[in-house]
Amino acid sequence: MASGKFNYGWIVLLAAFVIGVTGSGVQLSFGVFFKSLEAYFNLTRASTSTILSAHLLLSLVFSIVGGWALDHYGPRTVLILMGVFTGLSQLLASQAGTLWHLFASYSLLAMGVGAIFPVLTSIASRWFIRGRGLAVGITISGLYIGMMVVSPISAYLISNYGWRMSYFILSLVAFLGMVPAALLVRRAPGEVTISSATDSRREAAHVSPENYSLRQATRAGNFWTLFFIWSLGGFCYYIIAAHAVPYAGDLGIAPTMAALVLSIFAGASIIGSVLVGVVSDRVGRKKTVASCSLLMAAAMLLLGVSSSLWMLYLSAVLSGFAFGGFIAPLGALTGDTFGLRHLGKIAAVLEAGWMLGGAIGPALAGYLFDISGNYLFAFMAGMAAALASAGLVLLFRTAKV
Repeated sequence: MASGKFNYGWIVLLAAFVIGVTGSGVQLSFGVFFKSLEAYFNLTRASTSTILSAHLLLSLVFSIVGGWALDHYGPRTVLILMGVFTGLSQLLASQAGTLWHLFASYSLLAMGVGAIFPVLTSIASRWFIRGRGLAVGITISGLYIGMMVVSPISAYLISNYGWRMSYFILSLVAFLGMVPAALLVRRAPGEVTISSATDSRREAAHVSPENYSLRQATRAGNFWTLFFIWSLGGFCYYIIAAHAVPYAGDLGIAPTMAALVLSIFAGASIIGSVLVGVVSDRVGRKKTVASCSLLMAAAMLLLGVSSSLWMLYLSAVLSGFAFGGFIAPLGALTGDTFGLRHLGKIAAVLEAGWMLGGAIGPALAGYLFDISGNYLFAFMAGMAAALASAGLVLLFRTAKV
């Protein structure tokens, strides 16, 4: 943390928060657009889901690219480009006339928000040493506020102006929200860009907790344990993000009320990310991540048997709190374990695991719906993934690699 009377890190944290709200709000509003796109393009649930799945697969790539770019070129340039690509993607989506147009626009969105988590959490981790769990938690809460705010607004806009105009308005929100905030971001004190030459010298040097390179980190077993924990979390998360609103619609719930499922989910995630982030600083990351994985499994079970609005809302509260509490300490655990110098690249590869699981989850859930006519098996698959995540957390070794 910077010294002096005023820590500019708080300005950076605020800017990261605004970028998170805007970028994630745009990305995670997909579930609200789901039925409109399904009806307009005459798609099945599985084929509609593949729009998001393809986006997440590309996000996997751009997550790694974004982490690399953050370490080499600094945060401001990366964040400005993210804002521009996010706005362009929504502008193109508003003009989509065929299915491939939608795939193209969501591919462009991957360039905008694919790296949003590793970039923002790495920035927060570099500016805040003490209370890193809280700083990461605050940053992540912005991602959830985006879903909480943008989802019901998108539902209202779609109901009154149609999905095309809604995408156009989201493009303006992205341009005006992300780009100006990015201009406020600076490198943390002492942070330097990394050249390939210095990378090679560092890898030949003795490894310390503050300078693990990506290659050194991937040679450790606990890195791949983290990777699969992220993958299982993404699998569950994007099943909810893509299918909770269509599921509510299938139960006869009005679109605006159905969209509130995501808002409640996001609101509970905010509480979970901040509260559990603070708790993890005191009681340890492993205990909090494992507990939240078990709560996630219970929430997926409840979602699978829900038959009324109140049950959906309750499952949204439980799953939201679980995901918020799951991600914040897991992100902080990465910095604790592998250090900060190459954190952008390391967090990006772990985020790729989240995207990989996220790409599989919605497509599988859509397929299971198409063959069974309901979402029960899809949500049970999510429950199994959450239980597996809890088991892997118990296997994670916190000793230095």
